[in-house]
Amino acid sequence: MTLPFVIYLVLNTLAVLAVAPLFVSIIKKVKAKTQGRHGPSVFQTYYNLAKLFRKEILYSPHSSWIMRVTPIVNIAAMLVAALFVPLVFVPEPVGGIGNIILLLYLLAMAKFFMALAGLDAGSSFGGMGSSREMSISAIIEPTTIIVFAALVFVFKTFNVFTMFSASAATGAPATPTLILLGISLFIILIVETSRIPVDNPETHLELTMIHEGMILEQSGPNLALMELSAAVKLTLLMALLINLILPFGLSTTLAFGALALAVAMFVLKGAALSVLVGLFESSMSKMRFFRLPGFFAMAFFFSTLIIIIEVFA
Repeated sequence: MTLPFVIYLVLNTLAVLAVAPLFVSIIKKVKAKTQGRHGPSVFQTYYNLAKLFRKEILYSPHSSWIMRVTPIVNIAAMLVAALFVPLVFVPEPVGGIGNIILLLYLLAMAKFFMALAGLDAGSSFGGMGSSREMSISAIIEPTTIIVFAALVFVFKTFNVFTMFSASAATGAPATPTLILLGISLFIILIVETSRIPVDNPETHLELTMIHEGMILEQSGPNLALMELSAAVKLTLLMALLINLILPFGLSTTLAFGALALAVAMFVLKGAALSVLVGLFESSMSKMRFFRLPGFFAMAFFFSTLIIIIEVFA
């Protein structure tokens, strides 16, 4: 393992932990502004996480070891996944790190344990959330696989690092193929992070909650780890979209000036995408459960079209 790659591992992990809560707060701020409210500070998520880390952990008497290990498994899976998606610096790939199939498995493992934890506490709300999450996953995961397969066909590689390097070498996208891919990735981002119109991450209403139902029994540092895991997952999917569709500013060297510019550009692009997500959520209401496949079908259709074009072009 080379020194630049070791530096990348440390830098990327610190970067994703530093900016993930910021993007969540920006989305909340934008949604509040569109509703005529002042809204929380853009640093509110940092304050909330710090407060939760100081709280006591409580467990249901019906829970098992699954409830105890799930927060650790989730944050560990997300931090390992963060090594597969460069935020500011793209190194030469080493080993299996960067493989897009392994990235999908890491995201699926975190979701699986979160659903198990929702069932483990014996709460009706948790069981309902887990049931809904798995029902949606049965529909969206084939779509997610097709979207990622479209990425492989477009860039002719399974490695995310190579995709980012190729995208950075060509500059801003000018092809309809990448624009369609961007729309598909945006839909995957909305669905996988449980945002409107699929779910509302800010509600605890029985009729609407999915993600919140599964973590309702978590408390203290465990809840903080679950919230941080969700924020990291949001940031990784945003980085995948940003650095493939708008790669300008992405660094391929460890020069201080290039890294500083890459960090600034990623924060700006991430903030802009967060504003877009907030406006998108504010412009829509939560869909009925049985209408969700129609929303997923758009990403499936675009990605399938991209694969057909790449195969027969």
